[in-house]
Amino acid sequence: MTRPDNQHDKLTRDNLLDLQDHQLVRIESVQDDQRQVWVLTARGHREAKRLLEPKNIRVSVLRKEEYDPVTGELLGTGYDDHAAAVTSTAAELHRAGIGHRLGFQTEVPHRLGNGFVQRADLVVRAPDSGVPVLLLEIDRRTEDAHDLVHKLRRYTDWFRMLPPDADDRALRLVRSRADAIENISHDERLWRRYYPPTGREGTPPLAFVFADTTDAKVANTVKVLEEASRRYWAPRRFEDAAWRKGITARDYSQAVPVLVTTLEQLQEHGADAAVWLRLGRTDKQKLHQALDNPDGDALYRLQDAKVGAEEERQRAAEREARRPVCTRCGAKFTDERWAETTTRGYAWEAGNPSMCRNCYADYLADREAAAEAARAAAAAQPEPEDGQEPSGLRGLFRRRA
Repeated sequence: MTRPDNQHDKLTRDNLLDLQDHQLVRIESVQDDQRQVWVLTARGHREAKRLLEPKNIRVSVLRKEEYDPVTGELLGTGYDDHAAAVTSTAAELHRAGIGHRLGFQTEVPHRLGNGFVQRADLVVRAPDSGVPVLLLEIDRRTEDAHDLVHKLRRYTDWFRMLPPDADDRALRLVRSRADAIENISHDERLWRRYYPPTGREGTPPLAFVFADTTDAKVANTVKVLEEASRRYWAPRRFEDAAWRKGITARDYSQAVPVLVTTLEQLQEHGADAAVWLRLGRTDKQKLHQALDNPDGDALYRLQDAKVGAEEERQRAAEREARRPVCTRCGAKFTDERWAETTTRGYAWEAGNPSMCRNCYADYLADREAAAEAARAAAAAQPEPEDGQEPSGLRGLFRRRA
C-alpha cells in the first residue's frame, strides 16, 4: 500500500518483523507466488484504532485466527486470497494517484431496512482525482453472476433509503407509492449522511473488480450482469423528451453507475489507464471518463436551450401568421393595436376592430370633417324670397303642408 512499486522492500519487512516482535501483527498466509499476507493482531487492532488519524477513518475488521478443531489447520484461506486481492486493488489505485493512504476503507457496512448488511469490500475517496467516492466489490469468480446482480440490487435499495429522522413530508410521500423516492433529492437520502456528493448525476458509483479468472469468464459475467441489472444502472428518458423533438439526452438521476475491470488489467496498465468498462457502453475508458455522463444533464441543458429557442421561433411565426391586417391600408396591426381590439371588456373602446389605429383615427377625422361640412353648408344656405319655394327639406315640408 505504501510502496507498491517496491517488490523487495527490506525496510518494510524489517518494520513488519519488529511489529511482529511486539505482537501487533502476524502472518496470515503465504500466497502461491510467495507473497505474505500480514494482518493485525487484536492488540495491534486496538492500537491502530487509537492512533489512526483522522478519527473518522474506519479500521478493517479484525481477522481472528480460527483452526479446525480436528486437524488443527488454519481456516478461512479463501478469505486470505480475497483479502490479498482487495489489498492489491487498493495498491493499484493508490499507485495511480487515485486516493491517499487514509482514503481507503474495507468491509464498509450498509444496513438495509430489513436488517441485512451489505458490506463493500473497498471504499475509496479520491476527490483530487475527480472521484469523491467509489465503492468496489472484488470477485475472484467465487460468486455467480446473478449473485452480483443481487448485490447491485441491495446497493440500489440502500441508495434509495431515507434517514430515520427524515422530514415527515418525505416519509409520507415515500409511503404513498413505491417510486415516490425518485422525487426526493439525493441530499435528503440516507447515503448522503455517509458519503460526499459525487459531483455527477445519480448515486455513488459501484465497481466490480474480477481477479484470478479468464477473459472469457469475465465477458460472460459482464453480459449477464448488464442484461439482468439494467433497471439499476440504465439511464432513463427525460419526461419532456416524449413530446419535444430534439431531446436525446438521458436522465441519470436515479441510475447507479456500474464499472467493471480486472485486477490483472489494473496491474498491467495501471488504474489510471483505459481499463474501466461502464455497463451500457462498448469501449473501455479511464476512470473519470467512465464516470462522466456526456449524454446526461450537460447535454440536456444544451438541447433544452436549443429546442426552446426553436419552439419560441415557431410560436412567434404562428402568432405572426395570425396577426390582423388593416382593411383600409393593408398594414399589419401593431402589438398594442392587436391587444386593444382583442382584450375582453375593452375592445369596444378600440372602435372598428378591422382598422389599424392610424386608419381608424383618419376615418374618425374624415367622418367628423364630413359632418362639419354638412353643418356648415346647411347654415350657409340663404332664406327663400317671397313667393319662391324653399329648397331642400324646408321646401319639402312647406309643399307638403
